[in-house]
Amino acid sequence: MARVIANEKLAPGIYRLTAEGDYRAESGQFYMLRCWEAFPVLSRPISIHDIGPGTISFLYRVGGTGTRLLSELRPGDHLRLEGPFGQGFPKPEGRTAIVGGGMGVAPLLLAARRMQGAKVFLGFSGEPFGVSRFRGAHPDVTVVSGGTVADSVKPAVYDTIFACGPVPLMAQLARKAEGTGARLYVSVEKRMACGLGACNGCAVAGNGAYRKACVEGPVFSAGEVDFHDLLSL
Repeated sequence: MARVIANEKLAPGIYRLTAEGDYRAESGQFYMLRCWEAFPVLSRPISIHDIGPGTISFLYRVGGTGTRLLSELRPGDHLRLEGPFGQGFPKPEGRTAIVGGGMGVAPLLLAARRMQGAKVFLGFSGEPFGVSRFRGAHPDVTVVSGGTVADSVKPAVYDTIFACGPVPLMAQLARKAEGTGARLYVSVEKRMACGLGACNGCAVAGNGAYRKACVEGPVFSAGEVDFHDLLSL
């Protein structure tokens, strides 16, 4: 159990939840969160937004009963955190770009904080949110409002690219990175029931095989992901 320190509303339906505790995790990993007893049955998988001295933060969008209940938490309330789960972003090599679109910025603040030599690109279709934290944590942040942030990224300039966001954004980056030598890693969002690889509900198709986002991901090499399959879901 963890005590809630803050649960800030950053934009309509978007919150940053901060809890107390000493946590060790890799950027790109996630926790299973719940603040209820019986219903909903399943906990909610939420990527780690940031880790500070004695704190951990999660950036999330209200989309159903579970996240609505999370949004009602107040300082002093308690919630259950299970994790960290999954495979996070690997160690970057060479020139590195971090690219986030919309809610895809959620798992990237911790990555930006730990990769000070990287270039950070954040894209929003509407009003940007959470940008001040990125600028406070990293010296090189570009914010794009409207259009697609992928248009601002030149993969040939980089050796490693980490990305999270809408599937079309990640697919566009994958196409642009082909033949450049840039290694692109994407963080994939999937519905999960257990977070432990038992239920097979978070399978990701690619290269004629299926991989479980909760244990083999959620971060994958772009070559392991069939973006057309993700778009069809």
